[in-house]
Amino acid sequence: MKVFYVRCSTLEQNEARQLAMAQEHCADKVFVDKASGKDTARPELQKMLAFVRDGDIVVCESFSRIARNTRDLLSITDELNSKGVKFISLKESIDTSTPQGEFMLTIFAALAQMERESILQRQSEGIAIAKSNGIYKGRKPMEFDKPKFLRMCKEWRNKERTAVSIQRAFNITSTTFYRWVRLYIA
Repeated sequence: MKVFYVRCSTLEQNEARQLAMAQEHCADKVFVDKASGKDTARPELQKMLAFVRDGDIVVCESFSRIARNTRDLLSITDELNSKGVKFISLKESIDTSTPQGEFMLTIFAALAQMERESILQRQSEGIAIAKSNGIYKGRKPMEFDKPKFLRMCKEWRNKERTAVSIQRAFNITSTTFYRWVRLYIA
């Protein structure tokens, strides 16, 4: 069976291009994650790894869709190999059914990880310089209806409303909710 794995880093990104590739390559089953590739704790990746069997082929647009660091990529491909599953990365033309493909996968994964770490380092250095020059002040605080938030939090404290309902009302994460509670209520 040909299994295609698709990943977009955020909910806003569109997976249409990768889905078109899956259709183009006659995928029998497609798993789609909309999550960062920083680790392997992605629901569809885990389902895909549990689903594949001996003789299957896992295909993806690029190995960076499967993993963003060498350790995770090699761990995932080792797991696939131990199940008798072949891995193909279309962009890099890597096929792990051959020793050469395994070698190329390792080299490309190391290069990709180094590039990702270099980008983060340059970004961090640029932000530090911009901050020291007074140019970068961080992201602007989110605007919201503070009186409504305070009113809803009072209901939450009186157990008339859940924290989750407030988070949904303001379209915020639990981290933001509790930060606002500390800032405006405590």
